[in-house]
Amino acid sequence: MKLVVAIIKPFKLQEVREALVDAGIEGLTLSEVKGYGRQKGHTELYRGAEYTVDTLPKIKLEILVEDEKLSTVTDTITSTAGTGKIGDGKIFVTNVEDVIRIRTGETGNEAI
Repeated sequence: MKLVVAIIKPFKLQEVREALVDAGIEGLTLSEVKGYGRQKGHTELYRGAEYTVDTLPKIKLEILVEDEKLSTVTDTITSTAGTGKIGDGKIFVTNVEDVIRIRTGETGNEAI
């Protein structure tokens, strides 16, 4: 099993989610996060004062998948979340040793 963690732009969330559902991915967890990187933030004007916003809002998706579906998930996210501009985000893939469904006690692939 693999845990895919993707950081994407907020306005791409609906498009990515729909593409994952169409690809047969049944569940994901999402969080609203903030971060910075090469995008460097931006300046804004508030009540006549200019200030710098160093961290930008992003969406963090966490998807647990079987090894066979890994390329489907990463390809789907890459193709739908990309804008071709700086700040599109990243995808991280890690190994998961085990998973246990709390309600039923199912483990491994049964619990995905």
